[in-house]
Amino acid sequence: MNLEIFLTAEAWMALLTLTFFEVVLGIDNIIFISIVSNKLPIEHRAKTRNMGLMLAMLVRILLLLTITWVMKFTQPLFMVSDIIGESLTNSWIGHDHPFSGRDLILMFGGLFLIAKSTREMNHEVEGDDEEGEVQSKASKNVANVIFQIILLDIIFSFDSILTAVGLTDQIIIMVIAVIISIGIMMIFSGRISDYIHKHPSLEVLALGFLILIGFMLFLEGLEYEIPKGYIYFAVVFSLLIEMFNIRVRGKREQKLKAKKAAKT
Repeated sequence: MNLEIFLTAEAWMALLTLTFFEVVLGIDNIIFISIVSNKLPIEHRAKTRNMGLMLAMLVRILLLLTITWVMKFTQPLFMVSDIIGESLTNSWIGHDHPFSGRDLILMFGGLFLIAKSTREMNHEVEGDDEEGEVQSKASKNVANVIFQIILLDIIFSFDSILTAVGLTDQIIIMVIAVIISIGIMMIFSGRISDYIHKHPSLEVLALGFLILIGFMLFLEGLEYEIPKGYIYFAVVFSLLIEMFNIRVRGKREQKLKAKKAAKT
């Protein structure tokens, strides 16, 4: 391990840039973790979040250490014409399209995220997740929540790993950036989780955001690139509006309580 690279400004810039990208690309991951962990009993939430993030960090580091193997996932595995034939490919699509392992993983991850978020949103609308019932079921599903956290982290890792490879060829810098970013997630995931749980409207908004990310992942697997900046801007703007609404509702409730107290 060559630590002399940290004597250069380039290494520190690469580390700061990579850490920033890891945190930004991990925003959707934090939202997902907050929602699934909130289905657990209160005493299990923090422990499950931290355990899931620690295991996800180990998996991500393992992927970085096997970067040569991971990069093979970007190589084409088969063509559309191999499945439906050249004539149907030309008439339906107009051109042949290759599929790589990365494409299949992104498509699977997108569908999983859409299905999971849609199911959770349905529970919110139907109101069938009463606290006692949820906690009795969730106490048996800690391992399931941890598995979902790791699974989504692996899917989201492909973008961050490809970004890391484009910024530096030093594995040690990539690993340190992952450790720092996961540490930041562990610090803020609890606060974000509690805030989302306290405001149900934010949970619905977050689920809508995850559905949007799911569609983006699926389309990315089909080689349709959607600028992430547009999506993140829309989400941040919607989040700010909703937080403003929460504040307005809070003030109205305080005024109503004050009026009722004055009448009594």
